[in-house]
Amino acid sequence: MNRSVHWRTRSAAAVLAAVAIGVVAGCSSSSSSSSSSSAPASSAASSGAAASSSAPAASSSSAAAGTVSTSSCGTKPGVAATGTPINLGAIDTKQPGTDFSDIENMTGAYFACVNANGGINGHPIKYFPVTEQTNPSQIASLAKQLVTSDHVVGMVGNSSIIECSVDAAYWKSVGIDVLGAGIDPECYSTPNTASVNMGPRYSSDGAVQYVLAQGANKIAFDQSNVPGTAYIAAGPDAVAKAKGASIQDFTENVPITSANAIATKLVTAAGPSGAVVLNFTPPEALLILQAAQKLNLEDRVKYWACSTPCNTDFLATSLGPKWNGKLFVNAELLPLDGNTSATAQLFDAILKQYGSDVSGGVGSFSEMGFTLGEIATHALESITGPYTIASVSAALEAVKDYNTGMLCQGYTYGTYPEHIPNNMDFTVTPDNGKFVQASTGGACTLISASDPQIAAYRAVAGTAPLAG
Repeated sequence: MNRSVHWRTRSAAAVLAAVAIGVVAGCSSSSSSSSSSSAPASSAASSGAAASSSAPAASSSSAAAGTVSTSSCGTKPGVAATGTPINLGAIDTKQPGTDFSDIENMTGAYFACVNANGGINGHPIKYFPVTEQTNPSQIASLAKQLVTSDHVVGMVGNSSIIECSVDAAYWKSVGIDVLGAGIDPECYSTPNTASVNMGPRYSSDGAVQYVLAQGANKIAFDQSNVPGTAYIAAGPDAVAKAKGASIQDFTENVPITSANAIATKLVTAAGPSGAVVLNFTPPEALLILQAAQKLNLEDRVKYWACSTPCNTDFLATSLGPKWNGKLFVNAELLPLDGNTSATAQLFDAILKQYGSDVSGGVGSFSEMGFTLGEIATHALESITGPYTIASVSAALEAVKDYNTGMLCQGYTYGTYPEHIPNNMDFTVTPDNGKFVQASTGGACTLISASDPQIAAYRAVAGTAPLAG
């Protein structure tokens, strides 16, 4: 299709050059649930629940003002879509200590932008995002509500601690292919779900892989005590073992109430030539890092690292310049600070105009939401007949080597028995309140096939090319 700015097809070299230069609701839907909320979005961003008290206010990225505006979202700039709506849903975890709702909120913002600029061949997307609290019966009920009451034809934006494991069989039974930002194992090991992110296991792999490459010889790996911790830790354990490094695994109850004790424990475990690697949402990781600074522990280990959720300006700003070049974060998506690429400009424009519910502002969660909206839009635009569960799932499966502008690799959904389409990452580090690409080893790097799950996926799907 033709657009005033064809920002989806630039080369990977251009993406990396741009980085180098600058560098997981009050309204109810047509059905109801006592344990969650949902809100349709047509010409406005989806409504989200209020942010937790520890979350920052929405902000914009640092991309310089450019020529790309929200009119680039659709085929008819400024013309609101008025056709029959295409119903899509999402299920995200939102509870104390774990909040992935910024993902579906940014996806809703993307769809609102699309709807305001011609929609999908004239059809608006009606979005039904709901949140859950790690309750299997609640999650199963929400999935059936979305299909049978809200009549969704696709699921775009799922990000939940256990949703994939709860609903995998149901999605297969009704023929829905989910496009999400996964957490639990079934998000990556089943045929009906593919994610834009690596999830906590493979993102933690990347963080551990990075500090080992920089010379750390011992890892203290800590994560929130939620379902799936053993599955997550198995990846970093395998990566460390392959490099001959020792690793000690820890878990913490969230919300965190004893950050000083945790920081002291981790620094002791890692030792002066080791690294502390954290896998928490930003507010919880921040508590540990701030405790380390208060206790003057930040220089007692060789490196600090973190999985993808830490990649948010909220955390970099809160930590301040003392952590410049000291903390290294796996970045599954394009570093945005200082980036003037067309993708960064469009992200910035959508966040400013439609992203009032994105409480965390610029960060990995909002980038995931943007990328989900982008891939879904690309797939939906390829449909020539009715928008049905079958046609939407087929369109997603047909996405191959698609350059999102946000990922190191071309994105492929495919018909594989398992899905880890994003398995190459950046590494970023704080720089005076922003995250920038690490000057050493920060460029696109394949996640190690020492993790047996990565090796198994590449055996069936191969290694996707660099985007471009």
